Amino acid sequence: MAKQIFINLPVKDLNKTIKFFAKLGFKFNPQFTDENATCMIIGDNIFAMLLLEKFFKTFTKKEISDATKNAEVITALSVDSKEEVNEMVDNAKKAGGTEYRKAQDYGWMYGRAFQDIDYHLWEVFYMDESKMPKEMKDKK
Repeated sequence: MAKQIFINLPVKDLNKTIKFFAKLGFKFNPQFTDENATCMIIGDNIFAMLLLEKFFKTFTKKEISDATKNAEVITALSVDSKEEVNEMVDNAKKAGGTEYRKAQDYGWMYGRAFQDIDYHLWEVFYMDESKMPKEMKDKK
């Protein structure tokens, strides 16, 4: 079983990307930050390595997807409240991102989504399992 998760994302301008995510409240590990990359701390054992495209290309022979046209991954983040969902997406919009999908409220789960300044997709959601429909609880 994995002990940590590192998501690797290509970015066009590392400094702008750091400023964008800092406005959303994220912190960065200076030990893993240089002119090519930074390590954004998402949770206790969850990180996003934000890599300049030229550096990202050293890890793969594949072309980098054009995120303005294609989606390769949606990174979903669970938070502690609906208010935190709204705060993060609203801050993303203020920082230069765009809302990708309007709010979805299922009563027991609430979420919104945004694109960062490099067009990567992020979903932010709050889930109250105590309000989950019985048929879903029974599947556990």
